[in-house]
Amino acid sequence: MNFIGLDIGTTSICGIVMEAEKGKILNSVTRSNNTSLESVHTWEFIQDPGAILKMVFDIFEELTSDCVEIDGIGITGQMHGILYVNEAGNYVSPLYTWQDQRGNLSVNGSGGETYVDRLSRITAMPLATGFGLVTHDYNRQNGLIPANASYICTIADYAAMKLTGGHTPYMDPTNAASLGLFNMKLLDFEDHTLEAAEIDRRMLPEVVLSGTLIGHSQTGIPVTVSLGDNQASFLGSVREVADSVLLNVGTGSQISVFSERYYQIESLDIRPFPGGGYLLVGASLSGGKSYALLESFFREVCIQLGGLEDPGRLYDRMSQLAESTVLDGKLQVHTQFFGSRTDPDRKGSIEGMDSLNFTPSHLIIGVIDGIIAELHQFYDAFPCECQQQIKSLVGSGNGIRNNSTLCSRLCNVFNLPLQISAHPEEAAYGASLCAAVGCAVFPDFRQISFR
Repeated sequence: MNFIGLDIGTTSICGIVMEAEKGKILNSVTRSNNTSLESVHTWEFIQDPGAILKMVFDIFEELTSDCVEIDGIGITGQMHGILYVNEAGNYVSPLYTWQDQRGNLSVNGSGGETYVDRLSRITAMPLATGFGLVTHDYNRQNGLIPANASYICTIADYAAMKLTGGHTPYMDPTNAASLGLFNMKLLDFEDHTLEAAEIDRRMLPEVVLSGTLIGHSQTGIPVTVSLGDNQASFLGSVREVADSVLLNVGTGSQISVFSERYYQIESLDIRPFPGGGYLLVGASLSGGKSYALLESFFREVCIQLGGLEDPGRLYDRMSQLAESTVLDGKLQVHTQFFGSRTDPDRKGSIEGMDSLNFTPSHLIIGVIDGIIAELHQFYDAFPCECQQQIKSLVGSGNGIRNNSTLCSRLCNVFNLPLQISAHPEEAAYGASLCAAVGCAVFPDFRQISFR
């Protein structure tokens, strides 16, 4: 049996066909997500839902054009972000992505209190800017909700609805939790919390279990409710759920571990895992974006001081320098160049610089180690019970796949072997597995195995 997995990422959109007997990928299509919309506000990060949906359907048609029988469709995508949908099931707003910063703006007349801090205070719930209901709260208070908006949903929920020809979005706990104000134990929104936040519950889609079939495509293929991309990546990367920790380095970086028990730990997100249990997640705004910032700096030096034309990307040369560097251990780079989730005003810094280590190669290693240090801080916050069960690291994301120095230094710092996930399309692969569970090919999310 064959299953399609679709992943609507922030910078790319991917689709695969997975053969469920052996877990092989039969076909894969990836397109750049170039749907960002310009804004007059520096804090606003929005994308075009119509352009995204067209790309999703184009990829879907390409995957189904070679006459391979498809038995189910799973969808995942960027979490936290929202769009508004009308009664007819059509979008009536841009997609406000997870990168949107309106929650960090100060509420008028609040004496400096931000929208995210205010909402967290009145609901007693941990929140961050970019969470969908933080964005919605700002829009509500500033008259930005479209008059004909009936529902709030993620972009993956919207695409799943459109693939079935439906008018009403559905949402699973992994995506619902990413919006904020979600009860992790009950796996649902609570009326009293929404009332305190002045959020109309009728705008939130019905929450159904991960893997639930929500309809069929125009050609009769079953479609499962969409899955959050963090959980989909975990599913698509990790074969032994209970004893592996997933490190993902893409635009940002994340470290995730499975837990049977519910924990509340200030520095970690806790997210529902499909089929039961939770993921404990440390999410950093640093990662590939910090390494890209350093590459951009080197490129500007070549152009502005060297009088060269644009030398193109310098990542290969940076890798060569990093591999040949003998370190003194003194130079440290704190890579919070884009702030942190808990402190958006935090800045990056460099310490321990002297006449011997003020070199490009030391800066490269310093940034790599700074990315790792942020991830290891989250690892230290994992409960002992979770740390004791970990036997290996699993790495995913282009930041890990394309940087051998990062891989070797991760092994050294964590003192664990590192396996690179078998498929670069981890989230799309996880979405295809979700569809296979929903269609009863596998008994549940903890018992996925291949011949």
